[in-house]
Amino acid sequence: MPAFNPLVETLAPPPVPSVFAWGRAYDGSRGALIDLSQAVPGYPPHPTMLSLLGETASSTAYCGYGPIKGDAALRQAYAEHLSAVYGAEIEAGNTHITSGCNEAFVSAAMAVVGPGQTMLMTNPFYFNHDTTLAMMGVKMRTVACRAENGFVPDIEAIAAAITPDVRALALVSPNNPTGAIYPADLLLQVFELCRDRDIWLILDETYRDFLPDAGRAPHDLFAQEGWQDRLIGLYSFSKSFCIPGHRLGAITAGIKAVEQIAKIMDNLQICAPRAAQAAVAQALPALADWREQNRQEIGRRAQALKTVLAKVPEWRIDSIGAYFAFVRHPFPSLNSAEVAERLAKQAGVICIPGMYFGEGQERYLRFAFANADVPTMGLLEERLRNFQPA
Repeated sequence: MPAFNPLVETLAPPPVPSVFAWGRAYDGSRGALIDLSQAVPGYPPHPTMLSLLGETASSTAYCGYGPIKGDAALRQAYAEHLSAVYGAEIEAGNTHITSGCNEAFVSAAMAVVGPGQTMLMTNPFYFNHDTTLAMMGVKMRTVACRAENGFVPDIEAIAAAITPDVRALALVSPNNPTGAIYPADLLLQVFELCRDRDIWLILDETYRDFLPDAGRAPHDLFAQEGWQDRLIGLYSFSKSFCIPGHRLGAITAGIKAVEQIAKIMDNLQICAPRAAQAAVAQALPALADWREQNRQEIGRRAQALKTVLAKVPEWRIDSIGAYFAFVRHPFPSLNSAEVAERLAKQAGVICIPGMYFGEGQERYLRFAFANADVPTMGLLEERLRNFQPA
């Protein structure tokens, strides 16, 4: 057999399917399976969203190829939405629609970092970002984020890690996997550092719609002079509209960066799914109140998890934010994959091992609390309290 690309062959298999396999091995003895694994909305799309998707999917208007950068209606609607969120003037030309936020990251990374160059990220990191860079032949260096700081990176540590081979820094806030929300003043410091060091800042804000404070801009980076030459923002419509299967994300960048990203998109996807684009263009303003209700519901789920784990203090939340909690398990003799596998098979709770998100995370599990409603969260107390890995 001919050889495979070693940059792909040496990668570990995708982690989520293995976690689901642990869940399938659960015998149901403790009650229904509690899924705290993959980050998926724990409630269905709004009926209006489903209706719009049905209308657009059945229309011949969206059966053909569309503009590489995205359909004009969604780019305009998203630019208006961004301008309102950040209190900045963002034009449709500053947006590029992608097939999900994973593709947004791939496209952004390819546009600014080449083989043999280095992307700087935090540890813990989102595992798909790591494997994306590995497949591209891009080196990845990390800045450690520590539990005692709520897994928020330190600006001096970032500065020390930026060496001449670093072409970009990628941050995720609210963070995956820790849930940590990076303060606006820290993000401004990071932006200014990237500007001074002449590198790109890629900021993934997939979970920004679930921040605890309504109506407050996550940062003011898009109001900074020259942001277009330094900043690339990433976003996903999947979580806010409960449509991850329709694969729709977005990039916010300067017009020159958008032009480079379009070259990449033409080879990856040609254009993002058009029916979903047309539906979201209408839903973005129409379902604002519903999305605010969802933000509040995610906050209730976060509080429910805090309440439950306060009753089993040997399981400690070291960070919690908009969608995830990074939970320290109480079994120092076992790594996080061993704990997660046994927790799934014996207690019917599936989550992602911390070690999948970087070195030194063996004591952690990622709980995607947004997946489970408040009553379901209440079932965790008994299962965690009585769990003794065999």
